[in-house]
Amino acid sequence: FTVRKALAATAIGALTIVPLAACSSDDASSTTDAATSSESSAMETTESTPEPAAEVADLSNGVDTAVALDTGFTDALTTLGLTPGTVGDAALTDGSLIFPITGGEVTYYEPGSIDGPYVQGEIMHDGSGLSLTAGETVVELTDFVIDPGTSELMGTATVNGEVAAEDAVIFDLDGSTLQPLQTEGDNAILQGTQVLISETAAGLLNDTFETDAVTPGLLVGTATITIATA
Repeated sequence: FTVRKALAATAIGALTIVPLAACSSDDASSTTDAATSSESSAMETTESTPEPAAEVADLSNGVDTAVALDTGFTDALTTLGLTPGTVGDAALTDGSLIFPITGGEVTYYEPGSIDGPYVQGEIMHDGSGLSLTAGETVVELTDFVIDPGTSELMGTATVNGEVAAEDAVIFDLDGSTLQPLQTEGDNAILQGTQVLISETAAGLLNDTFETDAVTPGLLVGTATITIATA
């Protein structure tokens, strides 16, 4: 993803409070000019910040993030002798890993309407994750948090039940292929963000499984984020 996802509130213009005090006409004029200048500046700020195209302040109604696994990733797992699986509430269905959305908030602006990321917020997936197993060694990557603004997916990594990293960047997100926001009933859908193995995850997997074959930037798959808006 520059992963980017739907959706939260616009900036509030500054409020100028002019103190009540005795003053000369020159002081009053100066105060009036300052207030006018302040109001003008506030108006410019408000005008320069567009209304979001969509926003959801509470994502606790779900739905999920589905990652359609790339064949290059699954082939790499086979070559390394790693078996993918799911943790907690996650599912692996028809070649896609599915992680339920449990919370967060997101704001979506029309592409090109603002400087910087046009999807902002965070999307949480507590209680689910991905496992990779080789023999008696099991790596679990869980409790994902997507940050569209930084194009990162953070989470917790454990090796055989022992925490190896918390709040670590597990996947990098490339949103350059993200499609425009779609709606389907009460759901908003963001499709097309590419999910890539991060440098941190590559190092962890290589160290744990005693290989150097996992490379940062390896394409895991393409994400579809479906968010309940009501």
